[in-house]
Amino acid sequence: MDLIYRIKENAKKYGKTIVLPEGTEERTLKAADIIIGEGIAKIVLIGDRQVIEKSAQNYLLSNIKNASIIDPKNHLKKDVYIDTMVELRKKKGLSREQAQTLLEDPLYLAAMMVKMGDADGEVAGADNATGDVLRPAFQIVKTKPGVSVVSGAFFMIVQDKSYGENGVMVFADCAVHPNPTAEELAEIAVETGKTTRAIGGFEPKIAMLSFSTKGSAKHEMVDKVVKATELAQKMAPDMKIDGELQTDAAIVPSIGAKKAKGSEIAGYANVLVFPTLETGNIAYKLVQRLGNAKAVGPVLQGMAAPINDLSRGCSVEDIVSLVAITCNQAAAM
Repeated sequence: MDLIYRIKENAKKYGKTIVLPEGTEERTLKAADIIIGEGIAKIVLIGDRQVIEKSAQNYLLSNIKNASIIDPKNHLKKDVYIDTMVELRKKKGLSREQAQTLLEDPLYLAAMMVKMGDADGEVAGADNATGDVLRPAFQIVKTKPGVSVVSGAFFMIVQDKSYGENGVMVFADCAVHPNPTAEELAEIAVETGKTTRAIGGFEPKIAMLSFSTKGSAKHEMVDKVVKATELAQKMAPDMKIDGELQTDAAIVPSIGAKKAKGSEIAGYANVLVFPTLETGNIAYKLVQRLGNAKAVGPVLQGMAAPINDLSRGCSVEDIVSLVAITCNQAAAM
């Protein structure tokens, strides 16, 4: 069964509510219409009701009438949200007036809705930079207990089904943390394993990547991956994790057998954990463009509730898929 199809079908079972703070953006509205029509999720749109309804009429979107629409400047829970924001940020000296101003920003309002349980998750980024999406998420929703770092995973669907899990691989971190420590890299590996189980529906075989395989090179960057591998194995003894491995040793059985004898992972990895953000981001874009792979994500990991960030170049289908993924994350939590 196609991964995206299965993710959508699972989402339909959960009945989750997802808030879309960019409620007046064209692709977001068109995606919301599809999501509602297919029963993937219940949708909350943030924005001016008249603008949303006029746009829906212009775009011939018949299902938007079934979305909940919230005006960020005037809604029933405004005072409750302001009080909560002041309490959450009291150590920062946030005043009530400042909280009110922040919560008139749809991105802050969406994060507060998730925090208060009025939405199960949030998807944004079609019209906002990643930093703008994540800032309110970090301030309001925060990270899961015991997790210190947020990261972004991509599900890479490649044409050659001999790779990964029948052509599906998971890459991380490709979106958030520039240069994780060994401890942070271990957390990223374990969280990516959990994401693989929750969304991919298969057991992770995690390769901790480097430019060295099992001591073939000596460098402090290799040392970081070796330490991260050891830490991740201790953190998640129920997961298959190995490193340090070069990419070819991780995904090509014949090379893995030569370079990393006795490894359960070498040659058969379906999850690739990159040592830095630059390597992960470069790799996923190369595989996507040169290998004609489909990149689904990024799926943000480590947050206390699912908040996911789109690329500003996303398509309508990208938004639909990420909302479905967010529903699956919410169900797993």
